[in-house]
Amino acid sequence: MRKSGFYLALALSLVTAAPVVAQMDVEDQINTRQSAFTFAAWNMGKIKSQAIDGDVAYNEQQMLAAANAIASVANSGLGALFGPGTAMDKNDDTRLKPEFFDKPEKAREVAIGFAQAATKLQEVAANGGDKAALAAQFSEVGKSCKACHDAFRAE
Repeated sequence: MRKSGFYLALALSLVTAAPVVAQMDVEDQINTRQSAFTFAAWNMGKIKSQAIDGDVAYNEQQMLAAANAIASVANSGLGALFGPGTAMDKNDDTRLKPEFFDKPEKAREVAIGFAQAATKLQEVAANGGDKAALAAQFSEVGKSCKACHDAFRAE
């Protein structure tokens, strides 16, 4: 039941985002998705500095806020920002490989993996904020990011 609710929410976010994207030009789609990923990376850095590196004192509330932000980005319907003309073969402002559009099943797989890993990170942070558990799930989120980068991001 829980997984079906997640997929329903993901589908609804894509459907509701589609009309908005239809009004966005290619440059706006690229800029918006890059901003979303930059925001997610900034929040990943917060978790890394506290739960992994220990450079900053561990603060459960900050970890929850960062995990909430990452999950929000992951579940926001970002797929709608990957419209035609937004790959690097047609636009110099992106590192999205054109293969993204040739492999929709793989693209969907990595997007769902990111959303699931980020949602689990949010759950771990909300359930007491155990530092070791958060660090372990943070690693899973990182793996989901790497899966997409390896498949669809040019150097």
